[in-house]
Amino acid sequence: MEYLLTGFATALSWQNLLYCLIGVTFGMLVGVLPGLGPSAGTAVLLPLTFGMEPISAIIMLSGIYYGAMYGGTITSVLINTPGEAASAITCLDGYPLAQQGRAGTALGVAGIGSFFGGTVAIIGLAFIGPPLAKLALKFGPPEFFALMVLGMTMVIGLMGKSVLRGLIAAFIGLNLAIIGMDPLTGTVRFAFGVEELSNGLDFIPLVMGMFGLSEIILCLEDEMKAETPPKVRGLLPRREEWGPVTKAIMRGTGIGFLVGLLPGTNSVIPTIMSYSLERKLAKDPSRFGKGAIEGVASPETANNAYCGAALIPLFTLGIPSSPTVAILLGAFIMHGLQPGPQLFSKNPDFVWAVIASMFVGNLILLFMNLPMAGFWAKMLMVPYKLLFPIVLAVAIVGSYSVNNSMFDVGAMILFGILGYFLKKVEIPLAPVVLTFVLGRLIEDSLLQSLTLFRGDFTLIFSRPIAGTLLVLSLLIFVASVIAGLKNKKGALASDVEM
Repeated sequence: MEYLLTGFATALSWQNLLYCLIGVTFGMLVGVLPGLGPSAGTAVLLPLTFGMEPISAIIMLSGIYYGAMYGGTITSVLINTPGEAASAITCLDGYPLAQQGRAGTALGVAGIGSFFGGTVAIIGLAFIGPPLAKLALKFGPPEFFALMVLGMTMVIGLMGKSVLRGLIAAFIGLNLAIIGMDPLTGTVRFAFGVEELSNGLDFIPLVMGMFGLSEIILCLEDEMKAETPPKVRGLLPRREEWGPVTKAIMRGTGIGFLVGLLPGTNSVIPTIMSYSLERKLAKDPSRFGKGAIEGVASPETANNAYCGAALIPLFTLGIPSSPTVAILLGAFIMHGLQPGPQLFSKNPDFVWAVIASMFVGNLILLFMNLPMAGFWAKMLMVPYKLLFPIVLAVAIVGSYSVNNSMFDVGAMILFGILGYFLKKVEIPLAPVVLTFVLGRLIEDSLLQSLTLFRGDFTLIFSRPIAGTLLVLSLLIFVASVIAGLKNKKGALASDVEM
């Protein structure tokens, strides 16, 4: 509690309050505008944090992450277009409520649920994080290698429409990660005589291109047009609705928090799980899809609870659980911080200031969502032909500012084109970025383990924790392959019947 109070003192300084406000406001904007997600928004602002203090930089970038979860609800409810993937399930009941003239109620319930779920998750981060970090201090290189393999295996199994596509994406990310100097021998790999590649690819041009530029190209291809949203009135549910809404918020919080603790998951999973649970528990499941208020409350609570909980593996184990958290991991490293077990002991001022800022950010977002919902709805009318050139200009300047090099701008453009084609063939980008970030860390821990065991890889299995995690990784991979084959057979069977 003493550390947390010290964190509040730091987070409530006017500079950090300003950065928190900038982060959550930009996050809301990113969530509101279809075509831009939290990954793209975080990637675009990442270069702007170069000259900032680490605490201020991570406070601002974290604000974008959880702020986008709030903003994505507005487009889902008002124009049936999710601002980001986690809000897609909200369209099912949020938009029908808006058509019934209850857009304000849907947004109000989503705002209250998001605040509650996010706050509970941050409390969990504050109280679960330190003991988990102490436990993880017992990990050596073999355990870290096994843990990261587990995280990557779960990513491959859960991202995309097939395991094969997930494997292709992970293979691309790992190959990009090993470009540059070998950490053991000093040999330069895959540089092809290009001097700029001798130190490896830079993280910022990669994420800005894959997430920012590729989204712009896709949106321009679809010729997205701004829509006039309905008016927002009455933010609170009816008296008889408070009971079901409260229960839905509680269940959504539990599901989102538990899923967020698992490395390799994403924010879409808890929203689907919570929505499905509400339908199963409802006395009249036929209401869902036609404007059931619980169908908005539960998934919106779950995705914000997930966001806070997803930071627990990052802070305590150094494992990113989603593309946006992977970008946050890159920001940590860029500012000289190494997420993991020693973060709480070596940088307590930083950790607790960031945790405290999330409490503050959630309060700011509650105000932004309830009284200001109508203002954010008007942002939907910004013409995309004005918005996208601004985003593109920021991406170009951001890429150049990394090393003051046009090479990075060219790399950003190439990665944007690569990201566009990967999306067109439905290869997920999340495993690419996650394996790129984790690739070097996995390589370092593997080389340290092999040095420890004098080149005998099988001895890693002799360590109880490392062996258990590797066996678990294998089981998850096999289960994912079997599930993928079953889905493929089911799809073929339905095609034959048609």
